[in-house]
Amino acid sequence: MAAELGPTLDRLWQVILSRRGGDPQTSYTARLFTRGRAKIAQKLGEEAIEAVIEGVADNPSALVGESADLLYHLLVLWAAAGVSPADVAAELIRREGTSGIDEKRARANL
Repeated sequence: MAAELGPTLDRLWQVILSRRGGDPQTSYTARLFTRGRAKIAQKLGEEAIEAVIEGVADNPSALVGESADLLYHLLVLWAAAGVSPADVAAELIRREGTSGIDEKRARANL
């Protein structure tokens, strides 16, 4: 399952990076970059809410579409913020073997 997602997200990441500085008249991604990080974050939030709605509504096909939108906007936000998938992967690796409860407790103590 995850094997298909990895290469697809890698390709999407490269396309997103290639659109930075592109023509906002012809590229939605370039348009997002010109609108700035706050607008990108707003769009991410909107897509997250739509994914939640479809998940609760038990509508798998709509959830798939909203999940794709959510992942796309998350990657655009990472690019705008100077965060790479490798940065996030390193954090996930760091957390491996740690219970979610313990990890949250550690963050609360910071």
